[in-house]
Amino acid sequence: MAAKKGSRSKKNDLPDWAITLWEDLGKPDFSEFQDIRNGPLLERRTGLRRDDLVEILIDARALPSDMDPWMRGRLMGTNKLTIELLTADKNYHYISRDVIVDVCLVAHMRAAYIDDRDLLNYEREDMKRRNSLHEEVEKDSTGADDSHVWG
Repeated sequence: MAAKKGSRSKKNDLPDWAITLWEDLGKPDFSEFQDIRNGPLLERRTGLRRDDLVEILIDARALPSDMDPWMRGRLMGTNKLTIELLTADKNYHYISRDVIVDVCLVAHMRAAYIDDRDLLNYEREDMKRRNSLHEEVEKDSTGADDSHVWG
């Protein structure tokens, strides 16, 4: 059922369901993205990351009786209520955290957050884009609701 993560780095080390997701990411050598659990605190890197390949066990009481309780796919995002998963059949699933029993890491596909320059650059550019959009909306709506302003 659940795959155990070792020192994987090649297609042969992945379960069959994960191979197409790994290929879609450009076949990264994920051996360099291993967790670092011991050593000086500043050098440790653990935890789930965006694009990780994971297996999620869902509480069977929340599912139809004929549905497999394991969801397998690429972790696309999380928030406080759900986990967003892209499965090998290219379907997006938003899984409520309330029904998750276990999450098994199959392989990291990215460096840890603090070391992931690509992700940090994306977040910086996304923040700029959002700020610009907010400024445009503010400019377009100026004077539309000034009834709360005194003076």
